Amino acid sequence: MSIKTQPISLTVNDKQYGPIEVPEGLMMIDFLHEYLDLTGSRLGCGQGICHACVAIVDHPSGTSEEVRTCITGAHFFSGKKVRTVEGHAKVDEQGEVVALSPIQQAFLEHYSFQCGYCTPGFVNAATIFVEKLKREPIAREQLESAIEQALDSHICRCTGYVRYYEAVRDVVLKTPGLLKETAQ
Repeated sequence: MSIKTQPISLTVNDKQYGPIEVPEGLMMIDFLHEYLDLTGSRLGCGQGICHACVAIVDHPSGTSEEVRTCITGAHFFSGKKVRTVEGHAKVDEQGEVVALSPIQQAFLEHYSFQCGYCTPGFVNAATIFVEKLKREPIAREQLESAIEQALDSHICRCTGYVRYYEAVRDVVLKTPGLLKETAQ
């Protein structure tokens, strides 16, 4: 008996892959780990609840969304543009990290993790949040609830929420144009 396969072609972290023959029921997290050697996304609960596994899907419209890779088949991503946590830092020609993204840097500065297992999901969620604010700034008084809404579906078993939220707040407050100007 043979396993049925289908080809998949997609862009991950600005690099095109495929067509690659993969089993029909393969989950995206397994494709990332086993076929692309991108192991930053974590398999937490395996049921789509904790969001440690999320990857970003970038749409042609300029918007993005988180997709849980532990419950979404790899073939869903065929033809799509995907970002994983490995794709946020700037790297040189040798693949060495030369600069972290503002979110990654803020997470380090705020020590926004303990075990770090959930961190890739939080990095992706915070990245999407900041990108959304670049397109649609909000009023300062909406910031706390907006951060909560952006990160609320992510579970941190070490209870590092306060530091994650503080780091995201810090990035938003330090980045010009993310908050609407208020009349003085």
